[in-house]
Amino acid sequence: MTNRDSQIQQIIEQNPGIQFREIMRSSGLKNGVLSHYLGKLEKHGIIKVVRGPRQARFFPPHITELESTVIKALRKETPRALILALIEDEGLEFTQLVKAVKKSPSTVSLCLSQLVTDALVEIKFIDFKKRYYIKARDVIDKLIEDYKPNFIEKPVSGFEDIINSF
Repeated sequence: MTNRDSQIQQIIEQNPGIQFREIMRSSGLKNGVLSHYLGKLEKHGIIKVVRGPRQARFFPPHITELESTVIKALRKETPRALILALIEDEGLEFTQLVKAVKKSPSTVSLCLSQLVTDALVEIKFIDFKKRYYIKARDVIDKLIEDYKPNFIEKPVSGFEDIINSF
């Protein structure tokens, strides 16, 4: 394994769910060179790639499918804020979540729907009111603890949230 292979692998180990451009910035490698090394690492099973409609995310091979779904949510500003609000105070209603994350109702609705679809949050009706609860609590707690500086304290671009609010 070359120095570059090790460097890229280490970046991915420390930042599971990282995107291509972030790896490019962290490594200082150009697009084509990075593509070559990432392809080689994926082929040899040293990294795992989860390709979505508009992006690919890179993970260490030991990350499970559920963990990769949690990581993807924690790497985005609004879903992360929703998860943290529900960890702090489970059973919140929609209006309480809108207030807690300080985002528009449409943005919160879109992000909550995705979290429910991804089985990270569940809806329960209590006293005829719709309330939201964390579903994969143990996995979320473990990942936040393991990667706290990267998911919680690291500033994340709100660009995706801006686009999603339209």
